[in-house]
Amino acid sequence: MTEQKQNHEPNSAKDQIRQIRIQKLADLADKGINPYPYEFKKTADATELQEKYKDLEAGVETEDVYSVAGRVMAIRNTGMFIDLSDASGKIQIFSHKENLSEDQIKVLKLVDIGDIVGFTGTIRRTPRGELSIKSTELTILSKSLLPLPEKFHGLTDVETRYRQRYVDMIVNEDVRKTFRTRSLIIQKIREFLTKRGFLEVETPMLHPQAGGANARPFITHHNTLDMDMFLRIAPELYLKRLMVGGVSEKIFEINRSFRNEGIDIRHNPEFTMMELYQAYVDYNEMMKLTEELVSTVAQEVLGTMKITYGDHEIDLTPPWDRKTMIGAIKEKTGIDFAECYTVEDAKNKAKSLGIDPEDCDNWGKVIDLIFEEKVEPGLIQPVHIIDYPRDISPLAKVHRDNDRLTERFETRVNGWEIANAFSELTDPIDQRMRFEAQALAKAGGDEEAMEIDEDFICALEHGMPPAGGLGIGIDRIVMLLTNSPSIRDVIAFPTLKKRQ
Repeated sequence: MTEQKQNHEPNSAKDQIRQIRIQKLADLADKGINPYPYEFKKTADATELQEKYKDLEAGVETEDVYSVAGRVMAIRNTGMFIDLSDASGKIQIFSHKENLSEDQIKVLKLVDIGDIVGFTGTIRRTPRGELSIKSTELTILSKSLLPLPEKFHGLTDVETRYRQRYVDMIVNEDVRKTFRTRSLIIQKIREFLTKRGFLEVETPMLHPQAGGANARPFITHHNTLDMDMFLRIAPELYLKRLMVGGVSEKIFEINRSFRNEGIDIRHNPEFTMMELYQAYVDYNEMMKLTEELVSTVAQEVLGTMKITYGDHEIDLTPPWDRKTMIGAIKEKTGIDFAECYTVEDAKNKAKSLGIDPEDCDNWGKVIDLIFEEKVEPGLIQPVHIIDYPRDISPLAKVHRDNDRLTERFETRVNGWEIANAFSELTDPIDQRMRFEAQALAKAGGDEEAMEIDEDFICALEHGMPPAGGLGIGIDRIVMLLTNSPSIRDVIAFPTLKKRQ
């Protein structure tokens, strides 16, 4: 029976199993046994033992004694053979009346699949070649009251998998592996940056004013101060304040950010970014840093820079291709939008491509819309799309050769944005003008536009060194390196609609 079927059966077999297990709790209590004890002296992991005794021949027994603990995943021959799984792997338990006391045999009969149990015994390899613990003692460490999903079908209902991630992890080794890999990826990113002299810092998650990116914020309220506050949509403006303060010429933060936006396979309202700033360099240096970071992490985590994602083979080996945004559009559509000098001209060209640009109120937004619809899906191999319109880049320096553009790039892999970087805007007068344009857009109904941040402008007026800044989406990097089809597969507890 699948989990999906079970959820639709009132008073189902699942409920009956729970009642039987509650009775077993009472039976354990009658024997003076606490089914939820405080500790257990574990001396080895399953994988550690599998490796240590990999050369032990079939049928050979040792006198080496170990205590292991984990979750019971299978019971055979009325408990004589048990598959025990811990965080490292699996090992077989051999429990026989010749080795266990009469009282222990009675406890063994109260063990169910899903229970967490500790076993102590000697190492042996069965005649069939299975490494086992010949148990001389067992301790119930946590009595499971609910059954695991049925063995052969597993947890197949996708909604239940995300909503009850803990069950998904219990029954699916691949899911546990994904989250272990995620942890390793973040560790390697941190190592990469600290080895290059970057200082890890922390900035606020509660902001008095939303800013740092174009996005709708989550709003909360501080009771004592009686003021609305905003969950961080990006750490950018606070990290730049630290650059002004001179805490280091290289800083980074691995941060949790929140955006009140839609949910799809690449977007979750709560997500993880790595954002960094380096003084005295521009966006060209950020391109090289992005390539080095992603390719190095892939090599250290997977042992290769050539990965498989879905049906695509993707080569992360530097250097990566570079294309201007306008050049990439011209390459795809044949239209050179650099020759469109008004928003109306750009809109007319967009309509000729079958794109509806009516919601775009400036030239840059039209360019961005055309790029997203016509170019982005085909960018499978890693590429830096450079020189974004000034209209849509309020925190980036004006391009030194074209004042309609900025020195900004976004890195695309598999058609996704995985990185966004600038030659950072450090001119406080220009920054104020950009903020004012954003404020006008917000007043006109653009809920994602920024407001004027007077304190940030004040910080810039004290002087910020020229700098390159880079943001990388951790969740999307994990998706790529684990071949995961949805962002929900790499976030342990993704945001879900409230169950009716």
